[in-house]
Amino acid sequence: MSLFSSVIEPSGYREALGHYASGIAVITSQLDGELLGFTCSSFCSVSMSPPLVSFSVMSDSASYPGIRQAGRFAVNILSDQQADISRQFARRGADKWDGVERLESPLGNPVIAGSLHWLDCRIHAEHVAGDHLIVVGEVTAMSSRKSVAARPLLYYQGQYRYLVAQQAW
Repeated sequence: MSLFSSVIEPSGYREALGHYASGIAVITSQLDGELLGFTCSSFCSVSMSPPLVSFSVMSDSASYPGIRQAGRFAVNILSDQQADISRQFARRGADKWDGVERLESPLGNPVIAGSLHWLDCRIHAEHVAGDHLIVVGEVTAMSSRKSVAARPLLYYQGQYRYLVAQQAW
C-alpha cells in the first residue's frame, strides 16, 4: 500500500488541509459608505520590516472588489466568543453587519468591537493564485489592547475550536 497519492482529488485535498488548524479573522473595509467584510481563515504575517500581512480570497468574492477599490482593509482577529460573527460574515448576500458593534480605524475601516486585535492595512500587492487572490497589506496602525484572558477562535476539520487553558509544566 502506497503512503502517498499522486492524484489530487478536491475532496481529499480539502480533507487533508482540514488537518491544519487556523485562526479566524474577518477582513473589513468600506467604500462610499457601504460596509464590506468576509470571514477569512487564510490570514498570516509576511514581513516584520516593513510590516506586511496577507490573506487569500476567492476570485469570485462579492466583497473583495469593493475592498480592492477602497485600497485598504482591517484584519479583525476574532476571539473564541465571536463564532457567531464568523458565521455571519461567511454568508453570501446577507447583511453581514446586522447587529455587529463597530468602531472606525485610523484609515476609516470598520473594526469589529471585541475582537482580540485589529490591524489597519493598505493594499500593498495582489497575486493571482488558481481560483484565489493572495492579497498583501501593509500595516499602518493596530489596536493596542493587551488581552491576556481572551483566547482566539480556531478552525479545525470543518469546525470551530477553542483553546483550553493548561497547567504550566
